[in-house]
Amino acid sequence: MSEEHMNEQYYTPDPTCASRPAACHFSWRGQVMRFTTDAGVFSRGELDKGTKLLLDALPELHGRVLDLGCGWGAIGVTVGKKYPDTAVTMADVNHRALALAQDNAEKNGVALRCLESDGMAALMTEQFDTVITNPPIRAGKQVIYRMFADIAPCLAPGGSLYLVIRKQQGAESCMKYLKTLYAQVEKLSRSEGFWVLKASEPLEHEN
Repeated sequence: MSEEHMNEQYYTPDPTCASRPAACHFSWRGQVMRFTTDAGVFSRGELDKGTKLLLDALPELHGRVLDLGCGWGAIGVTVGKKYPDTAVTMADVNHRALALAQDNAEKNGVALRCLESDGMAALMTEQFDTVITNPPIRAGKQVIYRMFADIAPCLAPGGSLYLVIRKQQGAESCMKYLKTLYAQVEKLSRSEGFWVLKASEPLEHEN
């Protein structure tokens, strides 16, 4: 189900729609991933195009990885499976999403941490080498820009933020805003209207 057809707000804590589990399988870098998805969680029944593009743009990963707004766990579980030396944290505000993410990690034999967090709220004392997010655009620009600002002080030295955003949903203005927070901002790839951006070297700024 596409985002356009999902009337439930997936970025709220407790979806009210009835559970309708649906399987999702895909391959990434030589491994087959198997997931259970559900109504009330972003991209039920399929790996959405933006997340696929984001996964395909990632380098080989090491260290502490955060999948922010993890949904049913497509990014965090897949990265943890491919790169078992990573320490993956998956965070979301949606309780149904977190339960799915934990179950999907177990289904794929991946040991990681799932926690509830509204944006970076529960993570501001931590450091990550990589933060990856397909941000909840429909939550509004103010919400996602706050996420990008809050991520900056939580990046370890040499760390990077990777995100995907549609051009028609503000990719160009997002890139400009990121340049006020990070010294290095680049477009890694684009396809079907989606841009994958990388931001690193956080600037000193007031929160």
